Amino acid sequence: MKIEARRLLKEIYGYDDFREGQKVIISSVLSRRDTLGVMSTGGGKSICYQIPALLFRGITLVISPLISLMKDQVDSLKLLGIKSVYINSTLSKEEYIEAIHKIKSGSVKIIYIAPERFENEKFSSFIGKLDISMVAVDEAHCISQWGHDFRKSYLEIPNFLKKIGKRPQILALTATATPQVREDIEDKLQMRESFSYVAGFDRENIFFKVVRNVVPEAWIVDYLKKNPKKSGIIYASTRKEVDNLYSYLKDIRGYNVGKYHAGLNEKERKEYQEKFIKDEIKIMVATNAFGMGIDKSNVRFVIHRNIPKDMESYYQEAGRAGRDGAPAEAILMFFEEDIGVQEYLIDSNEETEDSLKKEKRAKLDVMVEYAYLESCYREYILKYFGDKRIKNYCGNCSNCKSFKNVEDLTIDAQKVLSCVGRAKESIGISTLTNILVGRSDSKMDRKEYNKLSTFGILKDREIKWIEEFINFLISDGYLEQSAGSFPVLKLNERARKVLKNEITVFRRIDEKVTFDYYEDPLFENLNQLRSEIAERENVAPYIVFSDLTLMELAEKKPKNRWDMLKIRGIGNQKFKNYGEEFLKVINKFSDEEMEIIHRDNLNEERYLEEQRIEKLKEKLNLKISNDKLRDILLKTIFLK
Repeated sequence: MKIEARRLLKEIYGYDDFREGQKVIISSVLSRRDTLGVMSTGGGKSICYQIPALLFRGITLVISPLISLMKDQVDSLKLLGIKSVYINSTLSKEEYIEAIHKIKSGSVKIIYIAPERFENEKFSSFIGKLDISMVAVDEAHCISQWGHDFRKSYLEIPNFLKKIGKRPQILALTATATPQVREDIEDKLQMRESFSYVAGFDRENIFFKVVRNVVPEAWIVDYLKKNPKKSGIIYASTRKEVDNLYSYLKDIRGYNVGKYHAGLNEKERKEYQEKFIKDEIKIMVATNAFGMGIDKSNVRFVIHRNIPKDMESYYQEAGRAGRDGAPAEAILMFFEEDIGVQEYLIDSNEETEDSLKKEKRAKLDVMVEYAYLESCYREYILKYFGDKRIKNYCGNCSNCKSFKNVEDLTIDAQKVLSCVGRAKESIGISTLTNILVGRSDSKMDRKEYNKLSTFGILKDREIKWIEEFINFLISDGYLEQSAGSFPVLKLNERARKVLKNEITVFRRIDEKVTFDYYEDPLFENLNQLRSEIAERENVAPYIVFSDLTLMELAEKKPKNRWDMLKIRGIGNQKFKNYGEEFLKVINKFSDEEMEIIHRDNLNEERYLEEQRIEKLKEKLNLKISNDKLRDILLKTIFLK
């Protein structure tokens, strides 16, 4: 059965192998054991029940409080050829009847359901009569009073399970749970001889940062200017803060932005949410009421305008960035006055017992300590959740990118920048690398790059190191890169300061630099096609393909079906649905790219010919036009 599970993963989802956590959890589930799985947001929890659901004989029931997520999940499964339905309060009477009919017909493998439905005896009786192979409890921390998002409706789940004649297998899944919460989950769900697996909490692709002592609105606007094409969420602690920031960004700064909080009516919330999911608006300003169940995988940044109430909330909200595995940022803005707001929210809740209030204040203290931290942010987070510690530095948080474990590469930077200048700022990364390493070829000879004083100036360095170092200089603002199919490198004010020894260039040892695909023309074309398909299919763009899949397509430029099936996230069904459309765009782009190269070569040859004619005229002291001399030379050759 495990071999079959891997086959389904490749054919349907387009991935060669399970992630480590998925592999362990699915293995336990297929062994018919009750299982508790703790995996970070974006870790691929849904596959842990979807694959077994396809292999088990009966129906898999997925219990989730995330009503907004259910439609996305069902839409995604539909595109993969998996039949499923969801039942929650958003359905009209007709839609509810249609869903029940599909279930009765036996065509459905997965049913998504909100726990509040179990309060309806008639409905519970109907579900209880079905052949339920497994019950997957998503967001399982909601059943624990010690969790950060306790839901009373979750306490109905054990009662429902008792009503089913044959008790189904239980799979409980959550992203954030302390040891105390994990123990509570197993106890409340009455899991039998269960297997518990805690995957690493680390989200390696997320860059963590804390910002203090800044003007918040000005800092946010500056950040948005630097990331104009990226989608993100800005969290604020109160409705008033959300409204103020929304108005400032939209009315004064002109950003296409949405907002979300409990003070808006349902229609307004739904409209903003759908526009954000469909990329019609890039920025959402919201309270923590927004995000539970938002499976939008291409969120590239999450900014907290105010400090959250606890680490569980912060890590879950921050984890909404980069769910596709591509680089993302989580930024906490900290102001001391925000502590008082959170303390007021804790103390003013009359339903909370004094013991729980004390616990909540202690958790707020953890967040404040995090905000003042001078060591690794990631290490602090992982230690809080009982995960393995990262020694020395993580390399992907703002503290670790400061002056710890870094080397002074100012001289190397001056060599690179000087080379760009001597080449008259007209070369790309690959040509620059060849000059620096001293690689001679016909192009070097024709353009006389081999005569530059910087030719071979970094010959002691490996080519890969030089390429990564150039990308580092670009990403850290020491070099500018022009747009277009063939971007060239330009010096800026910061580069000139490096050349004059006015600033020093530090880089963390072994730092990896990622390319910003949002500036890549092919990625933009693929993104545009994805948006068109999403509108046609009436689904969110990331359901068609994730950003990470588009990045791989832009990088690897597959030529045919077999090449495309090697891309992560593209299985047989996805290729059948959209593969040819994306191949057409990629191949057209590649043809245009070759045409530009050919045209560029022709122009270069023409330029060199003109240079030769000019030298000949100078040597013979001729005062005629280049075209006249060219005609004389052609006639001379012809007569001979």
